[in-house]
Amino acid sequence: MAKLPSDEELEQLLSDPEHQHNPLLPLVAALAERNREQRSRLERLLRISDSSYGVAVSRSQDLLQQYDRQLKRLDKITRISDRYQRNLIELNEQLRHAALRDPLTGLANRRQLMERLQEEAARCSRGQPAFALAMLDVDHFKRINDTYGHDTGDTVLCRLAETISTPLRSQDLCARWGGEEFMLLLPHTGLEQAGALLRRVIAAVRGLRLDMLPDLRLTVSAGLTVYRSQESLEETIRRADNELITAKQGGRDRLNMAELPE
Repeated sequence: MAKLPSDEELEQLLSDPEHQHNPLLPLVAALAERNREQRSRLERLLRISDSSYGVAVSRSQDLLQQYDRQLKRLDKITRISDRYQRNLIELNEQLRHAALRDPLTGLANRRQLMERLQEEAARCSRGQPAFALAMLDVDHFKRINDTYGHDTGDTVLCRLAETISTPLRSQDLCARWGGEEFMLLLPHTGLEQAGALLRRVIAAVRGLRLDMLPDLRLTVSAGLTVYRSQESLEETIRRADNELITAKQGGRDRLNMAELPE
């Protein structure tokens, strides 16, 4: 590649009388002036980006070498920035996941359940099928904590969470409502279909066996209802809770369902 003349050499060529009548002289002079302006801008940009870093190096390098060096630095900074952005996105996703999950069982927490309930209620307001809501409570759970300790109680809750969740469909949501209470949200589900699913859940809990407590028999009681158009979510939850209380009073290890209005 031919070496370009320096500014001094170019000025000498442009001022040489031998070239004064060359028709390309004005064009070359304009290009030379534009080159000086562009180089001046580039030098300012390099001074800003370089700051005090590598001043000694810069003095020993020509403009293109400095420019290439800065491009490499900027490319490195861009890669670091992209990696940082990806880490931030992953961290935000992890924080959101943690904010919506029960730390003990890994189930949805009350916050996520309420978000989903609001979504389902909005969907029903647009004429979509109603959803079923069930509240479950572990029978005599206090005895487990009192007899075996809270660490064992926590282990039992985790196994129960897994057992309750297993029969559910992909669109269903199992949440820990608090303590030993769980809530099941069953979208697009009528009372009878939901009742059949809850009976399978209750039977699964009844058949659960724990290696550490082979003689322990666990049961749950459940109250089930279906969302009614235009009612508040608090009313739906209260009705499920009332049905749960009735199931407890009726002997536990059973399901009680709210009758549909005429």
